[in-house]
Amino acid sequence: MKLIIGLGNPEKEYTDTRHNAGFLILEKLLATFEFADWNFDKKSNALISKGKINKKRTALAMPQTYMNNSGVAVQALLNFYKLKPENLIVIHDDKDIPLGETRIQTNRGPAGHNGIKSIIEHLGTQNFTRIRVGVAPKEQEKIKDTAGFVLGKFTAAEKKILDTVAKNIIKEIETLI
Repeated sequence: MKLIIGLGNPEKEYTDTRHNAGFLILEKLLATFEFADWNFDKKSNALISKGKINKKRTALAMPQTYMNNSGVAVQALLNFYKLKPENLIVIHDDKDIPLGETRIQTNRGPAGHNGIKSIIEHLGTQNFTRIRVGVAPKEQEKIKDTAGFVLGKFTAAEKKILDTVAKNIIKEIETLI
């Protein structure tokens, strides 16, 4: 079994923000592979959906712990499903990668991402796969207010780019599973 986590913040005010790119990609996965509707799991404090990708059991999860405490939910989910971190794929925003680009990495540090930092701290390892979704401006202009930038909403044009990114990520996930 594989566990795919999308990182984001749970409240309505964060919908469609750059920091919620992981949530947005998971919604596309759920629709593409016809997973069950989201169910809230109280023990892990996460929304969960189960289904199959390439005939392999897969769970999708969106922690409702807020980004900086994502590790709490991820650890609870791995424990519940009795999975090793190697069976974990985490999808998250990355302000250092241009919008439209992604990076897939395994066994890497947090690179300044607090959600990933929390997961590494709670699991005691960084040996899991990350799909880093670029949200940085194409012009590579210096982001002065990181929090303000990542908590800002995607524009309509940026959402179209993200839709293309989601399709590419879905293809990549099919090869990872």
